[in-house]
Amino acid sequence: MPDIVIDGHKVSPGQDIQINALIARLPTRTPINIPVFVSRSTKPGPTLLVMAGVHGDETNGIEILRRIIINNYHKPTKGTVIAIPVFNVYGFINHSRGLPDGRDLNRSFPGSKNGSLASRVAHFMTSEILPQVDFGIDFHTGGASHNNFPQIRGVFNTVKEMEVAKAFGAPFIIESPFREKSLRKTADKANKTILVYEGGETLRLRKKVIDTGVDGMLRVMKYLGMRDDAPEIEQKSIYLKTSTWVRAKYAGLHHADVRNGSRVEKNEVLGLITDPYGQFEKKIKSPVNGFVIGINNYPVVNMGDAILHIGSE
Repeated sequence: MPDIVIDGHKVSPGQDIQINALIARLPTRTPINIPVFVSRSTKPGPTLLVMAGVHGDETNGIEILRRIIINNYHKPTKGTVIAIPVFNVYGFINHSRGLPDGRDLNRSFPGSKNGSLASRVAHFMTSEILPQVDFGIDFHTGGASHNNFPQIRGVFNTVKEMEVAKAFGAPFIIESPFREKSLRKTADKANKTILVYEGGETLRLRKKVIDTGVDGMLRVMKYLGMRDDAPEIEQKSIYLKTSTWVRAKYAGLHHADVRNGSRVEKNEVLGLITDPYGQFEKKIKSPVNGFVIGINNYPVVNMGDAILHIGSE
């Protein structure tokens, strides 16, 4: 088993170390480091990347990684685990999605050593981390006010990718095309498989989402032969091939009458949009059969706002 080198630090089989990779400095010259936890068994096996905080306000994923590390779940019996709890340190500090340059880190890959701040952070992942890994799980949440039901997203071009997703054991497995300049697309070009776990909403910790994420990571490690035990899957994952956003046809107050994760039928009433003055109530109907995989919890909506996300088999 050869050594792994990250940010100039050599990690040999059997070692368990924290690398504080210097990414940049604040205008005050304060260094910004990304802590990278590398745990290697003496026995050969795959290298699994688990990471969170690509968007700094998506705290559920960060808490999942914290629990994985504090419980030593990242220490494999075979192979190697690379764990990065907070990839976008700037965003985490500022409770924000992006970086000070205004860019979305997950639309900045593969990045550039001499580019914008977001591009430089992305380049660190592309050049230092991705070449080392075989599989990866990138933990995310819904955007601002959007609460995503626990789900695994991927393209599933290979049987292996689907098998890893099934092993994770989230309630839903969702076909999700690559987006330009994303981590997943960059990884795919390098023949690496990265799956995305989505659950909860920004700046809110949700126990079910966190528990599902921790248990899923353990099950993937067991499937890959990296540990001997993992929690049993409570319910078989439902595979959703497509998804549809229900958008507000009126501006006003959004009242959802369906629960996240529930099955809905085409033309079923999902809720209401009302004006704040008691002058109208407009029904929201489902355009398709499927499952609610995300709800906008913000009550005030404008015309065209995404209010419900429905996945279909």
